[in-house]
Amino acid sequence: MASLVVRGGRRLAGRIAVDGNKNAALPLLAACVLTPDTCELRNVPQIRDVAVMIALLRSLGATVEGEGTSTLRVTCADITSGAPDPALVGRLRGSVMLMGALVARVGWASLAPPGGDFPARRTITTHLKALGALGAQVTEGAIGHRLDASSGLHGASMYLLEASVTGTETALMAAAAADGVTEIRHAACEPHVVELCEFLRAMGVEVEGAGTTTLRVTGAKTRRGAIHTLRGDYIEAASWGVVGAVTGSELTITGCHAIDLEPTTAVLAEMGLSCDVSDQAFVVHRSQLRAAKRVTTGLWPAFPSDIVSLVTVLATQAEGRTLLHDWMYELRLFALEQLSSMGADLFLCDSHRIIVTGPSKLRGRVLDSRDIRSGMALVAAALVADGESRVLEIETVERGYADLVNRLTALGADVERVS
Repeated sequence: MASLVVRGGRRLAGRIAVDGNKNAALPLLAACVLTPDTCELRNVPQIRDVAVMIALLRSLGATVEGEGTSTLRVTCADITSGAPDPALVGRLRGSVMLMGALVARVGWASLAPPGGDFPARRTITTHLKALGALGAQVTEGAIGHRLDASSGLHGASMYLLEASVTGTETALMAAAAADGVTEIRHAACEPHVVELCEFLRAMGVEVEGAGTTTLRVTGAKTRRGAIHTLRGDYIEAASWGVVGAVTGSELTITGCHAIDLEPTTAVLAEMGLSCDVSDQAFVVHRSQLRAAKRVTTGLWPAFPSDIVSLVTVLATQAEGRTLLHDWMYELRLFALEQLSSMGADLFLCDSHRIIVTGPSKLRGRVLDSRDIRSGMALVAAALVADGESRVLEIETVERGYADLVNRLTALGADVERVS
């Protein structure tokens, strides 16, 4: 395992271009299983999670060209197994999306418990119920779940009890090969779900309602190869924006659409951040930060849970008291309790709520990454703190942020990756 040593207290400056959306890359790679033809994905982020998904596809018999670049050519001509490597599945929560594609392609799937995320009560119940509605028989074994659709999948009308992003994507991929029309209500409508809908359309699958909570999918007996360019990662763009804001820096972030950033930039503006947002650039200026009173996460297009950890760090540098409420996931905020030992004034009410009073002068210390987003938040805290910090297991953060050390160094940060 490696650590990131950060000597904080410096203002940053410069430009940074975000990669393609991580949360789109994983389902799009999984969807390549639906066709024996070659698919081409462009603007793919070069991050650890993508590398694991590539390895999973290869474990199933796929050929992947271009690894280590932003353009991947994926050919799934020889997919005969529905059982991806359990060791790799245990490293990636997103591996769950292979279930829908494998059931559609080979008629069965066997999946070990997906891993890679912080511990929480995140189940795959929504995924299993959706696949069951489409005709898959679900059984639970000693090492995971097996799904059998040897008799084929059929269109269905379903209501998702949870507007799960990956659950919606799993249902979409299976419905793409089902006989007839499938209607999915209470579907997730995040931009990366829309990207999957667009990719399926390019494969020849009829999909209506992308971007809404009701999707109608007419299955196609054959799916052709497709080409897709990923949209910029708005979570990554927002993360760099918060890094600039918390360090009192002037940063220009490019590669992301303004409308995708709006749920985050609206909250940042409430906290006094001066910024300019367009499809050309997200420009962050030095600002006098103030408390937002209350920040609550929600389903798209509400404030995203993926950015709440970083905004919690931002609140430590804002004047006044902010209550941050992430009702979607428990335990995500627990990782930020470490900020107390850095000098932050915060009170962890429970697993979903934290109260932060600022501004606080932070000091460096040893920090422990628990998940991608809280790990990046701790990097941001280390950048603003006086003295030296060491962020442990920086590989966790690198699962979602490519070339982290070089990008920070280019902005003027004093950082070093050490074994």
